[in-house]
Amino acid sequence: MDPFPGPARIPEDRINKFKRKDKTKKVKKASEMAQKQAARFDLLLPEDAGFLEGDEDEDTCTISQEDIADAVDITAGRGHVACIDWQSKQLMCEINVMESVNDVKWLHSEAMYAVAQKKWLYIYDSNGIELHCIRKFNDVLRMQFLPYHFLLATASATGFLQYLDVSVGKEVTAICTKTGRLDVMCQNPHNAIIHLGHHNGTVTLWSPNQKEALVKMLCHQGGVRSVTVDKTGTYMVTSGMDKKLKVYDIRTFKPLKSYFLPAGASCLSLSQRGLLSAATGDIVQVYRDVWSSPVTKPYMAHRVPRTVWGLHFCPFEDVLGVGHGDGFTSMLVPGAGEPNFDGLDANPFRSAKQRQEWEVKALLEKIQPELISLNPTELGQVDRASFAQRHQDRVQALGFDPLAKEKFIPKYKTKGRSSAGGVERRKKQVAYEDQRDVIKKTVETKMKMEKERKQKEQKATVFSSQRSALDRFKK
Repeated sequence: MDPFPGPARIPEDRINKFKRKDKTKKVKKASEMAQKQAARFDLLLPEDAGFLEGDEDEDTCTISQEDIADAVDITAGRGHVACIDWQSKQLMCEINVMESVNDVKWLHSEAMYAVAQKKWLYIYDSNGIELHCIRKFNDVLRMQFLPYHFLLATASATGFLQYLDVSVGKEVTAICTKTGRLDVMCQNPHNAIIHLGHHNGTVTLWSPNQKEALVKMLCHQGGVRSVTVDKTGTYMVTSGMDKKLKVYDIRTFKPLKSYFLPAGASCLSLSQRGLLSAATGDIVQVYRDVWSSPVTKPYMAHRVPRTVWGLHFCPFEDVLGVGHGDGFTSMLVPGAGEPNFDGLDANPFRSAKQRQEWEVKALLEKIQPELISLNPTELGQVDRASFAQRHQDRVQALGFDPLAKEKFIPKYKTKGRSSAGGVERRKKQVAYEDQRDVIKKTVETKMKMEKERKQKEQKATVFSSQRSALDRFKK
């Protein structure tokens, strides 16, 4: 009797071997279908940015954070300074550097961040392990990271603006601004220009390619307290010691709006949707459309336990992070974040492998510091050589100047008229004619300038002859 009746059992690995082709076809078909669906729905962008809407005769600034927390499924907790994963709300690392910290900035990925400590600049990883201690960057007060250039810009208490290339770990340039302590700093996301605020009320624009400021703007009558620029690089908002909040159009460098705040704004931040948050003491106010129409009341307002030291909007989220003397507070601001994100540029849901691939691609596409300019559209223009440059290149290629006046060669004459004396006399006659033309042009230019000067003097005389009621006060 057969102890194993029936057909022999086929191993599963052999069965799966002949199913791989079908699986590959199904995966390819599903991928093509996903691409077609994404192309169809790309223009629709179904997600909308919703704002907070109150009831009839109700101001949105009177709605408290407790009312919002009761209406949505979100909780918050207080704690000490730590590195937290925003998606999972898990603690990534917790360190104590045993000295004061002036500023903290994430670098190109969530794997590293820079800390401006009391003396030097330090680089840590996501586990809190110290990677680098950069002693060239000392007394750093503020930092800004340029993601497309892999540059970390730092402003120090000694008045130096320094750039660090984090991809190679080298200092790109160090600029002495000659404006004293630099504790107000922001970047223009559109063109990577650094904006610095100073104690004399001016805001200066800097590029790593020049040792002097590109633009100097007198914005306030007192010191500048905070500066922020929107993501399109069109508008700049400043606050100063004169208790004014001003909105500037960077394209024309002219003010658009000016608002008076009773206590002034110590911290400013702009969201992706154009909401402006301003901190006044322990009160945080959020405004809408500050550059398009006059603002009479805030969109939202919230009071924190103690004085606000810093605030920033979370990208792609309706959350405003507020750091104050009693810890950290997450303020819900409906309509602040961009609802539709570009997964190829900034994907908040990317995996570890996608992050590695993105990092390699970003390093290959890194923009060099030499390309940072006030107008980035100039990079796409054709640099046409001038006539003088083209003429110089032609002279170098030919070995002679084709446009130069030919040297006068006297014609040979018969009957003894081409003697040495006669030839020299004809050469001098031609040279005198050329010299006469030059003198004639010079005299005409001088006469024209003299005529213009006399006309200006005549106008000034007519203007001074008009008597004024204030002439009796002249000495």
